[in-house]
Amino acid sequence: MQNITEIDDLIKLISKLPGLGPKSAKRIVLKLINNRDELIKPMANTLAQVYQNVTRCNSCGSLKSNTKGCSNCENAKEKFYKICVVEDIADQWSIENSNIYKGYFHILGGTIASAGHRKEDLLINSLVERVNKDKIEEVILATSATVEGQTTAYYIQDTLKHTNIKITKLAQGLPVGGEIESLDDGTLFSAFKNRSKINSNSD
Repeated sequence: MQNITEIDDLIKLISKLPGLGPKSAKRIVLKLINNRDELIKPMANTLAQVYQNVTRCNSCGSLKSNTKGCSNCENAKEKFYKICVVEDIADQWSIENSNIYKGYFHILGGTIASAGHRKEDLLINSLVERVNKDKIEEVILATSATVEGQTTAYYIQDTLKHTNIKITKLAQGLPVGGEIESLDDGTLFSAFKNRSKINSNSD
């Protein structure tokens, strides 16, 4: 293989993407090189725009455009009274694509026990602020059915226990150890439809 630094660096970067290894990265790089004008140039421009203009909202954790604001929590066309709490943006996208849920989202940015994350690092305090400010009536805990996800859900439940809001969690159809983004629409529908109320006033 030719020793071209720029190509080697690009292969290394692409191989860091989820589900891609060095072989897949090499095939992608060759595809890009063979389609320089159709792929490389517009992709470079688009990546630069995303880097400059797309960030996470400090309030809800969703992606927002710096030119338009956050459509999830600031510029919503409709007023909702429930918030679905998920671990990451991939979970939000999966639920949105299923058309099962209609309401606000709150993206924590991980779980308490996940590597490099403490409860202070997650957007739990801003969740409490949103609940109070937006007069939320229900918080749906849609964290994964993993030990880390359930630990995080319990901590949120405990944090909100002195409020009068309804706290529910996803129920039937959510397999133990399952992650939200990997579930099919039928499983998500069952989990949302059969969500159960949590007694937030229990010690």
